[in-house]
Amino acid sequence: MATSDAPANKSQTISLADEEAVKQLLVGTVFRLWDVVSDLTRLRPSKRGRYRVTIFGSARAKPGTYVYEEVKRVAAALADMGCDIITGGGPGLMQAANEGASAANAADRNRSVGIRVELPFEQDVNPFVGQAFEHKNFFSRLHHFVLASDAFVVAPGGIGTVLELMMIWQLLQVKHLHDTPLILVGKMWAELVNWAKVYLLRPELPLANAQDMTIPRCVNSADEAMALIRVHHANWLKEVTK
Repeated sequence: MATSDAPANKSQTISLADEEAVKQLLVGTVFRLWDVVSDLTRLRPSKRGRYRVTIFGSARAKPGTYVYEEVKRVAAALADMGCDIITGGGPGLMQAANEGASAANAADRNRSVGIRVELPFEQDVNPFVGQAFEHKNFFSRLHHFVLASDAFVVAPGGIGTVLELMMIWQLLQVKHLHDTPLILVGKMWAELVNWAKVYLLRPELPLANAQDMTIPRCVNSADEAMALIRVHHANWLKEVTK
């Protein structure tokens, strides 16, 4: 019988009465499952068939507002370039992006993708999503965005958008993501990056490197964001056609 102060031998049985050994076995098994999932996510196609842009932004923006119409316009222009558009699949600016992509590619709605998460205040998938994926937690959902995307555009948004932005920023910082544009559109994000420069690069207590502050590309307009994507997309096309 395995003791509580040492890992259980795989060849030995464990009594359910030995609560500590059972706990160790369950914890160890869960960690091994995570390792399996982590290994599987290392698999990548040799060449991705489509360039995919994830657009993050607020669920609260209403159709007809300036920011909604601008996100819809950007998504339509990117879809016309041959890009897939990925969002969180919900309302607001997510819907704007899916609407733009759907309008530009009416014959192929699967170019308009939504990656959703279960919420206590359940949101329906917006009607412009051609292909939907459902996640039970934010962690696997965020990972899905990372696996599926070639570029990220961050429109104005709230706490959820900040979470998404920061995760992509960190993955680029630690080089778990490579050559993946992170484009922040609007004054609010420029001020966030400036805040980071002030408080994370203090000489008396540096909490980041100066080069980390150059990872997000801050732009003032949708057109500037599209210009950056066009350059990256053109380079991507050269690689996939080799």
